[in-house]
Amino acid sequence: MTGTRWTPCAALALLMLGGCAFMAEQTAPAKQASTQRTEAARQADALFWKTFHGGDYDGASKALEALKAAYLQSPTDAESAAHIGFLHVWRLAERARLAATAPSITDDAVLARRYFDEAVALNPGEPRYRGFQASMMLAEASIHQDEKLRRRGYYAMLDAVDAWPEFNLFTAGYVFSGQPADSPRFKEGLVMQWRTLDLCSESTVDRRNPDFAAYMKLQTTLGPKRVCWNSWIAPHNFEGFFLNMGDMLVKSGDWAMAQKIYANARLSSTYASWKFRPVLESRIERAQANVAAFNVPGPGAAGDAVMMGQARFACMACHQD
Repeated sequence: MTGTRWTPCAALALLMLGGCAFMAEQTAPAKQASTQRTEAARQADALFWKTFHGGDYDGASKALEALKAAYLQSPTDAESAAHIGFLHVWRLAERARLAATAPSITDDAVLARRYFDEAVALNPGEPRYRGFQASMMLAEASIHQDEKLRRRGYYAMLDAVDAWPEFNLFTAGYVFSGQPADSPRFKEGLVMQWRTLDLCSESTVDRRNPDFAAYMKLQTTLGPKRVCWNSWIAPHNFEGFFLNMGDMLVKSGDWAMAQKIYANARLSSTYASWKFRPVLESRIERAQANVAAFNVPGPGAAGDAVMMGQARFACMACHQD
């Protein structure tokens, strides 16, 4: 029995068919973002923020159902797509809350990326969406051990950093905080946190004595630097930033510098009402002891056992009222 013999005409026909498929896809009209939001979308957003700011992790499924129903009514709504993505990220990031973590938790990474793909396509000028899209590329790459996707996600993240460094330097560094302390990506992520401080302070923060008190007068709710401070979206963003950066310094072994960085969180006017204030105070006391604990891979349960990025409050340290 002989194999199939391809004539020049047959080969040309296949090439033409392939070309037709490519041309058909490339010339298809792009989705156009909605200019008005539906009532269902507005109601779903209200539930989203109530659930998210309330730290109601168990309520995320109900909020997702509402958002996805609204999205099905209007699948050109970038904000609905992004909020769906955020909730899937939250479920994945704070999986330490679960009594047992099922392998299917990885589905949240896949779904988050898919919805952020839509959000970015509909609103490509929103760098926050691009940063989360890149972070979910990296999460999927880790799940599937896909080196091509890992590289694509890394460079997508760098593009997001260029688009809004004050926001996405933290995003990137937070993602990289889960890497081994001696890895190039972890070290790069720590440098990114210092760069964030420099941008937010409009100065070069002293690497020996990083006291942020002199820069508190720069607080703003306007422009790109608004993400350096607390806001309605992230009521304790300032405190959460220093909690994470301190954790990264502890993991790197520089626990004495971490204590100085942690202490900056106390400068916030909302520090006294911050739910995770006891966690940070404990971090300062246990900084040296936590060097070993933070270098143990894998998610943990609570408190000083794990870094912020692996804890029950991975998102809530910044976002819970």
